Amino acid sequence: MRNLEIASIFREIATILDIKGENVFKIRAYERGAQNIEGLSESIEKYASEERLREIPGIGHDLSEKIKEYLATGRIKSYEELKKSIPEGLLDILNIPSVGPKTAKLLYEKLKIKSIEDLEAAIRKNKLAGIFGIKDKTVENILKGIDVLKRGRERMTLAQAMLIADEFVKPLGGLSEVKKISVAGSLRRQKETVGDIDILVISDKPKKIMDTFVKLPLVKDILAEGDTKASVRTKNDIQIDCRVVEQKSYGAALLYFTGSKNFNIKLRQMAIKRGLKINEYGVFENEKFICGKTEEEIFKQLGLSYIEPELREDSGEIELAEAGKLPHLISLNDIRGDLHTHSTWSDGESSIAEMAETAKTLGYSYIAITDHSESLKIAGGLTIADLKKKKREIEKLNTSLKNFRVLYGTEVDIDSKGNIDYKDAVLKEFDIVIAAIHTGFKQSREQLTKRIIKACQNKYVHIIAHPTGKLWGERDAYDIDLEEILKVAHDTNTAMEINAFPNRLDLNDHHCRRAKELGVKLSIGTDSHSITHLEGMKLGISVARRGWLAPSDVINTLPVEELLKTIKK
Repeated sequence: MRNLEIASIFREIATILDIKGENVFKIRAYERGAQNIEGLSESIEKYASEERLREIPGIGHDLSEKIKEYLATGRIKSYEELKKSIPEGLLDILNIPSVGPKTAKLLYEKLKIKSIEDLEAAIRKNKLAGIFGIKDKTVENILKGIDVLKRGRERMTLAQAMLIADEFVKPLGGLSEVKKISVAGSLRRQKETVGDIDILVISDKPKKIMDTFVKLPLVKDILAEGDTKASVRTKNDIQIDCRVVEQKSYGAALLYFTGSKNFNIKLRQMAIKRGLKINEYGVFENEKFICGKTEEEIFKQLGLSYIEPELREDSGEIELAEAGKLPHLISLNDIRGDLHTHSTWSDGESSIAEMAETAKTLGYSYIAITDHSESLKIAGGLTIADLKKKKREIEKLNTSLKNFRVLYGTEVDIDSKGNIDYKDAVLKEFDIVIAAIHTGFKQSREQLTKRIIKACQNKYVHIIAHPTGKLWGERDAYDIDLEEILKVAHDTNTAMEINAFPNRLDLNDHHCRRAKELGVKLSIGTDSHSITHLEGMKLGISVARRGWLAPSDVINTLPVEELLKTIKK
């Protein structure tokens, strides 16, 4: 899967152009291209082979030619030349959240800093003090940014892990020697970030599997290779482990390698109390093999109902499984519509009609088009005049759609004092209003909390979008009193969003579970900016399942009329 490689190059091109002070529209074209490539559910190679690159929003002639060049040669000549035009190492500095082009250039010119290690050393020696524009708070933010960057490099997002895993699972699964194949580990548990990837295979011919595995296109290095297990490192520096097991032990191995560690320990303790032993080969009584072919039979042997992989964290699920009281988890099939999407009216790449048609193919019965509000000019926020035109377009479109409805929505900005971008007279015209913080992330905990609470208290606000502001590898969640916000959300009938965009997944699973405990309703929105992003709903479902959510906890499992009544109570 070359999607991530090409997206990364396009982002670097945008960054270099920014350093050089190039045209802002050219910079944004590369940024949009990177974002849309990251959101693809298919490989970029497939788009290229079927001559569909220009179908990707934001990919015009110039960018499509660069993609073709990279796929054919493994490099982009103009990108290599562009990199030579700036000091070596400066790009690494610019990957640090809170370090912009001007700051990076200043650090290089004044202190010859061209690596993160140089920067950390300079901070330890207090060399940044006194440089124009760099204050103590700036240094503190740089250190935080370095920490965020390092954590982002140690792990990948769930979406990235899924894409990379597919590059191994699909070709291996297509071998006639493979009877069954599955991912395991934190990817199977659908954690929001993943360190490495585990793959399990049933086969009578492990050598064929190992030989194929280590020669797949994405492999850079072979770390270990044995008769039934091999480890490789990909071109993205991700470790992939593949194990071949016997059919009778497949369930036991899948259970063991899925984890989590604490979950496995608790199961072993339960087995011991029953006079049994459990490991990756099966369940044993003394040395006698009892079972191990499927996870279901192992759980049954231990007196437990089946525990879904997303719940296996030893946080109460084992006790509930013993009592037969596990929650009925939400699934993708329960979703009736997407409540957070953008169109070409603001910063989206697809028209309202295109978004609606794609939503229909996904089996939805509605979609909310929630373009940005007026003050967010960088994202093409809509003026009052724009809103009237957009509403007319939606009304006209709805007359031609059968068994489907486009909801007239908005994503309004919560300003520094908690006020909403549009006046009440405008807000009440919308079917659905979601509110979000887009600026002022560095305010105090008290100020940020008050802003969101005030938005919840506005009777026309139905959902708080990406409530903690987290962007994986770019920005930590801002400091808020989420417990207090959730209590107010419950009292004001305001839903909290699970934003399913790959580097957000915000709220996270722990927050979802707490919201459920407090009786707060949740929504799942993809924050799509093109039709290619709409399939990201599955990532939001993963978070919801890890958060123990049932269909009744999520408002967009409701039919459209019931949804509208529920949010406006």
